[in-house]
Amino acid sequence: MSDCDADPQIMVWAHRYTQSPQRFETQMSQALPQLIYVQQVAEKYDVAGEFALLPWVESQYRSVPGHHNLPAGMWQIVSSTAKVIGLHANHGYDGRLDTAASTDSVMRMLRDYHNDLHDWRLVDYAFNRGEFGMQRLVRQHGLPPDEPAIPKMPVPRVTREHLTKLLAISCIVRDPERFNVELPTLSADQHLETVEVNHGMTLSTAAIHAGMDADSLKRLNPALLSNTVDANTPRHRLLMPHRNAEQLRTAMQMANDQDMTASLSGINNPPPPSLFADQPTITDESTQTFSNKTRHARTHTVRNGENLWQIAKNYSTSVSKIERLNHLHGKPLKLGQVLKLDSP
Repeated sequence: MSDCDADPQIMVWAHRYTQSPQRFETQMSQALPQLIYVQQVAEKYDVAGEFALLPWVESQYRSVPGHHNLPAGMWQIVSSTAKVIGLHANHGYDGRLDTAASTDSVMRMLRDYHNDLHDWRLVDYAFNRGEFGMQRLVRQHGLPPDEPAIPKMPVPRVTREHLTKLLAISCIVRDPERFNVELPTLSADQHLETVEVNHGMTLSTAAIHAGMDADSLKRLNPALLSNTVDANTPRHRLLMPHRNAEQLRTAMQMANDQDMTASLSGINNPPPPSLFADQPTITDESTQTFSNKTRHARTHTVRNGENLWQIAKNYSTSVSKIERLNHLHGKPLKLGQVLKLDSP
């Protein structure tokens, strides 16, 4: 779309956003993982790159809860729109707060708007004002010329300002030196991606196996209104950095493989500790005899690269039991940490 000098108000808003360079850089750094994720989805749907910055205009990429029928999520979606674009909600989940699901739905909607309106500026107007209203204006007045950059159509002032803000933040990102700011960078292993969760599990358990803090995982997945990832949740996916996503996928695959091996082995072989449920592990007779003779509760010192699933498997116990005995509550393991394996 238009450059920085296409309209004086674009520069007004650009300078307003960067009035405090340090604050702008901090805000941009906080938003960067979500921004990059949205940019990738925009490319998938062939949506103009400026729209990756639309959540900055709406919420600065914050997942705003929707109280009393107010707009919600970083896209600021109202309930009626959420239903139209396929974002579900129930007592434990609000799709408007789901970064992955809402971004996918919004980008698909923006692409469809452009197919109808043929002008990305009008797509922004439609996002703010409504598609049918814009279609009516186009039928009455025709498509606007390329100039001025902010089309002079009979729309509310707030709608024109919405496009102006989008062009302003796009201007800053294209030419940060002009505004005396420096854009942050993000390493590839911190880029956000989704992990398909094929079993119900708590967020705390997912965080442990992903090697991240439970509170951080919750902040990235605010659509989950409880501490549980339910298989009945629409698109039950968790959003997390790439390196943590790979770790969680590996843990789930190992758990699935062990469950399959146990089912094929017959009842005489003990099942492995479960990632997905708090199931006690049956030990064989020799293990029971050894345990009965042990005078002191067992402990384990965490080594580099270990996770709870591996530790539980080695000691024929369950992940949930280790969590409970050591009051982990979703906290990641630390190198050298001493874990209790048995009750006193």
